[in-house]
Amino acid sequence: MGVAVAAAAVTAAGPWDSGQRTAERQRAEARSPTRGEHHGERSGGRSGRAAGTVPRAAGVLAPLGAVAGPTRSPDPVPPPTRDGLTDSLGPLLKDPALGPLRSASVVDATTGKQLYGSDAGTAALPASTIKIATAVAALDALGPDHRIETTVVTGAADDEIVLVGGGDPTLTARKPLGVDKPAALRTLARDTARALKDRGRTEVAVGYDTSRYTGPDVHPIGPGNENIAAVTPLMADEGRLDDSASGPAPRSADPADDAARTFARLLRDRGIDTKDDPHSVTAGHKAERLAVVRSFPLSTLVERMLTTSDNDIAEALARQTAIAGEEPVSFEGGGRAVTRRLEKLGLPTKDAKFTDGSGLSRKNEVTADLLAQLLVRAADPARPELRPVLTGLPVAGFTGTLRGRYADAPAGTGVVRAKTGTLTGVNTLAGTVVDADGRLLAFAFMTTDAADPHGAQAALDRLASAVANCGCR
Repeated sequence: MGVAVAAAAVTAAGPWDSGQRTAERQRAEARSPTRGEHHGERSGGRSGRAAGTVPRAAGVLAPLGAVAGPTRSPDPVPPPTRDGLTDSLGPLLKDPALGPLRSASVVDATTGKQLYGSDAGTAALPASTIKIATAVAALDALGPDHRIETTVVTGAADDEIVLVGGGDPTLTARKPLGVDKPAALRTLARDTARALKDRGRTEVAVGYDTSRYTGPDVHPIGPGNENIAAVTPLMADEGRLDDSASGPAPRSADPADDAARTFARLLRDRGIDTKDDPHSVTAGHKAERLAVVRSFPLSTLVERMLTTSDNDIAEALARQTAIAGEEPVSFEGGGRAVTRRLEKLGLPTKDAKFTDGSGLSRKNEVTADLLAQLLVRAADPARPELRPVLTGLPVAGFTGTLRGRYADAPAGTGVVRAKTGTLTGVNTLAGTVVDADGRLLAFAFMTTDAADPHGAQAALDRLASAVANCGCR
């Protein structure tokens, strides 16, 4: 029953871009194993798919636990055995493309029992797979329906208004498109202009408030890095200076000031003159709210963060978790809040270190066991609030950071759903897979100091595909 409910939950909810799951089904039915745009062998074990075959989508998304035939055993879709997984994964972990540290954990998503482990309790650099922990903590702390507010309030003087950042990195200065739209500065300016005209005001001074966060706003990797903007509660389009929506991009040196200047310009376009340039200020506790816009729900932010490995959203969610946990709203406070949330969930956090929410820091440490167990919690039917962690995982060969991978490991195409992690000398992969017998498994593979990063990445893909290809009994 638990397996069937978990599978139904995963099947019912699609990734953050609408209609994607239907497209995956259709494409997986017809897909041939061609090389991906960026970067087939038979896996070991005692049962598996034929070499070089591509799994049909029905095997990816079908409800688990049901088997054809007139009779059913108490566990109609048994998990693979430890010996079977050892036969399959052991040789692949010896791949010379992997670095000296090679840790692995495969866990039954239904029972939480570890089916295979190799140095699974050894802490290592997670890179972006740490975003799974950030997502679980934020969803547990705030719930999937939580929205981040950006507000405009009255200032200390009668002719002053204050733009107050709440921590929404997806606030946009662009014209919102599509049915589901992000919070927009245009909308906020329109509503603010109406409120001011109702009060008989057509000229104001504009202040902006970034006091919601404390501590340094520059990530420890240093300023000027195109992978992340300054971590501030007020920014538009993640401080991007081009038209991109994800990936590396030139960033604003002062995202909060730029957002305030854009807001002031939008006010002028709507008949409200502004005095001088926007200035930094702290809004008063008794300030009156004039207008507000709200972010996508947290479930959508989590899915987008995981699918595209969005560092700006990750750091924002770590700070939202810190706010909920009454910790300092900083890198340190966010790490402490995430740790406490995971401990509350009964997860194995021994030796874990969270120094940021995105995984860009080289001081983070987690174990393969923790990464796999995080995914088991997200698959728990008793915790539907964590489901976006699963639905946001990239799909091998189809979406996000796995879109261009698995051409050389076709058994995993469309079947493996996993978060990638890459830093110099670090390659990690953690996700879920339905094995050849229809059992939902969680896995995590980690390696460090590999001489060939692309070779290490391909080796991790082969490990995940081996789990997909394996009945392993």
